[in-house]
Amino acid sequence: MTIDATALADSLRTLVQSPADDGTLSSSLKLVVEACVDLFDVDGAGILIADEQDVLSYAAASAGPGRLLERMESEAGEGPCTESFWQAKVITSRDVTTETVRWPRLAEAMVGQPVRAVLGTPIQLGGVTVGTLDVYRERVHDWDDSEVTALARYSEVIATTLAAALEAHTAGELAKQLQYALDYRVVIERAVGYLMASMGADAVTAFQALRSTARNRRTKIGTIAEHLLDTGSLPA
Repeated sequence: MTIDATALADSLRTLVQSPADDGTLSSSLKLVVEACVDLFDVDGAGILIADEQDVLSYAAASAGPGRLLERMESEAGEGPCTESFWQAKVITSRDVTTETVRWPRLAEAMVGQPVRAVLGTPIQLGGVTVGTLDVYRERVHDWDDSEVTALARYSEVIATTLAAALEAHTAGELAKQLQYALDYRVVIERAVGYLMASMGADAVTAFQALRSTARNRRTKIGTIAEHLLDTGSLPA
């Protein structure tokens, strides 16, 4: 897939000038997602933003299947967007329903749904990953380098939108999520690295250990990460 630079510029200019943008972050993200679908000729797109548990949660989506994909990724704690979030790079799948080794729970959940090929790319603010952009196709598809590059660039548009909303204080509750992600991301990453070394686990498994502890104790994941780094162990 070749992305026309002029078409991209026109799309972004339309977003800025759109009367459908009522000045709220949710409307801005909805426009960005819808433009993404048209521009990249995909069947759906969505945006996930990290919450105070550093769990990706729904922010915007183009259609019902996209919302389902995001909800299932958030609940399962696995999938292309989750890996993209933790590895800070683009993650692809030609058919998410066959990913029984990488993401068994997500693969099972998406069987029978009109979602097959999925691509997740990180959204970063100031070098900190705060969420992901995901796009999907209803049929099996091998994502090529031009698609990966173009969608990674488009995630920068979303980052600009988020940064502008924070600057203008229009992000509302989402602003708290973004600020928490920015404040605690490095601490959480260090804790994940510590668990990877001590447990001999991968990043997603280590993160799930932090996440489960935070949920069980009904506290924020940043607090659990700080405890781990201070004491060398997770709270009992």
